[in-house]
Amino acid sequence: MPPSPWTRRPVDVGLVGAGPWARAMHARVLAAGPETRLAAVWARRAEAAHETAAPYGAHVASGFEELLDRCEAVAFAVPPAVQAELAPLAARRGKALLLEKPLGPDLDAARRVADAVAEAGVVSQLVLTKRYHPVTRAFLAAARDAEVSGARSCYLHGAFLGGEFATGWRLEQGALLDLGPHLLDLLDAAVGPVKAIRGTGDSRTWLELTCEHENGAVSQASLSGAVNVPRAVTRVELFGAGAPLVYDTAEIDHEECWPVLRREFATAVRTGVATAPDAARGLYLQELIARVA
Repeated sequence: MPPSPWTRRPVDVGLVGAGPWARAMHARVLAAGPETRLAAVWARRAEAAHETAAPYGAHVASGFEELLDRCEAVAFAVPPAVQAELAPLAARRGKALLLEKPLGPDLDAARRVADAVAEAGVVSQLVLTKRYHPVTRAFLAAARDAEVSGARSCYLHGAFLGGEFATGWRLEQGALLDLGPHLLDLLDAAVGPVKAIRGTGDSRTWLELTCEHENGAVSQASLSGAVNVPRAVTRVELFGAGAPLVYDTAEIDHEECWPVLRREFATAVRTGVATAPDAARGLYLQELIARVA
C-alpha cells in the first residue's frame, strides 16, 4: 500500500535503544520517511548506538537528556523496565511517545507510564505491529458486524529457544508479557471487551488463556515462544451463528505495517490527535495480563 503524500515537516524522532529490534524496525522505518526523520539515537552501550545511527546519518546522543534536546518525539526499543523508567521523563518534557508493549515489567510500572502520558497531554502510540496491517483492519471491521459465541486463537513462535531475541526479560517472563498484548488486543477488539480472564500452564513454555467477554462470548488463547515452528503462527478464529471468520498472518507481509505505523504516528504528532492504540490501551492490556499472572 503506497504511503499518502506527506506535505508537513517531518517529525524529528529520537530513538532510545540499539538492540536487534531497534536496528531491524525502529531505526530503519523512522529513517525511511518522508513523515519522520531519525534525528538521534541513544543507548547505554555507546558502540551499539553508533552502529544503529551510522547507516542513516543520525546523531548519537551522549545521554538521554541530550536525545530529548534533539527531538520532538521519542521511540523506545528497550526492555520494559527501561521504557517504564524513561518514558515518563520524556512525556514530562512534552515529547510524543512511540511505545513498545508491554508498557512496563509490571502493572505498577505500566500505570506510571500511562499516567505520565495523560498528565502531560502528549500523543502516544503503541507498536502493536499487526494492528497496522490492512488485513488485520479488514478482519476487525468484519468482526464488528459478526455475532460471536466463541473464539480460538494462538500466537506461537520459537524465538525464546535461542537467537538475538532470546533476551533476559523474555526468558524470565515468557510469552504472556511478550506475546500476550498482541493476542489479547486482537481478541478484545474482535470479540468484545474482556471481563474475566484465567490461565493455566507456564508462560515460559506453553500458556492457555480463557477469556470471558462482556457480550457472553468465550475465547481461548494459546501462547508460546518456545516451540519449534518454521515461522511465527498467529491465528484467530471467530465462531457463531454465521460462517466462521478467520484471521491468519501466515501469508501477510509485515513490511506493509511499517509505512502505516509511521504515517499515523507522524500525523498524530502534527495534529495532536492519536487514532491508533495508545498508552491507555497498553495499560488496559497490562491490567488483563496482571489478572492472569
